[in-house]
Amino acid sequence: MVVESVRRAVHILRELTAAPRLGVTELAERVGVSKSAVHGLLRTLECEGLVGQDPESGKYRLGPALVTFGNAYLDTHELRTRAVTWSDLLAARTDEAVWVGVLVRDEVLVIHHALRPQGGVQALETGARLPWNACALGKAIIAFSAPEARKRALDGPLDSLTGRTVTEPAELTAQLERAQDVGYALESQESTLGDAGIAAPVFDRTGAVAGAIGVVGPVERLLAEPNREAHAIATRETARNLSRELGASRATGRQTIG
Repeated sequence: MVVESVRRAVHILRELTAAPRLGVTELAERVGVSKSAVHGLLRTLECEGLVGQDPESGKYRLGPALVTFGNAYLDTHELRTRAVTWSDLLAARTDEAVWVGVLVRDEVLVIHHALRPQGGVQALETGARLPWNACALGKAIIAFSAPEARKRALDGPLDSLTGRTVTEPAELTAQLERAQDVGYALESQESTLGDAGIAAPVFDRTGAVAGAIGVVGPVERLLAEPNREAHAIATRETARNLSRELGASRATGRQTIG
C-alpha cells in the first residue's frame, strides 16, 4: 500500500534537490496539490530537519538532517565500504580520479570518489547523479545486467547532458554489446565536455551487478593510446578484485572473474 502523504513529501524533497530554493506556490504547482497541503507537509519536514526556510525570502531548501541520512547510507553500503581501498589503488595505478557508482532507477549515483593523486584542486563528486546512458559507470552496469533490466533501461528515459550524449537505443545497444565483449564500457564527453570515462562492472555474491568502478579524466589523456588500453586493463582487474571481495565467484556475461 502506498501512503500518498509520504509520496508527496518525497516529491517535495526531489523538487528541492533539483531547484535549491522554492516557495510554497512553486512547490504546490510542481507536486500537484493545494498550497495548504504543501504547507502542512513542509512544516512537518521542517520539524524533522529535512527542509529549512530562508528567513529573508521565505523559500524552502533541503535541511541538514539529509546529510546524516546520506552519510549513513554511504557508511553502511557494502560496495562503497569495500571499494575505498581498491579505488585508491586504481587511482594510484592510473594517476586518474576514480568513481564508484550504483544504479538508482535510471540514474547512476556516485557513492565514492577517489581524487586524482597528482591533481590540483578537484571537486568531490560523491553524491552526483548521472543518466546511466551518459556515463561509463552506467553503461558498464546495464551491459552486464539481466536482459529484462537492459531492455527496461533502453526503453526508459535516455537523457542528454551534452551534444555528444548517446540517446539512440540502437547505438547504445551496440555499445553495451561491445562492453560485454571486452569487459568494460567507455564514455567520451557524454556527461561533461572534455572528459571521458572507462568503467567495469562489479558483481556481488549472487552474481548480480552490484555497481561499477571506473576512471574519469580529460579525454585526451584518458582515451589516447597507450593510456586507454592500460587504463581499461587496470579498471577491469580492479573490478574483478572488488567483485571477489564482495563474494562473487564469477562475473555474468561473457567476461569471467577468475
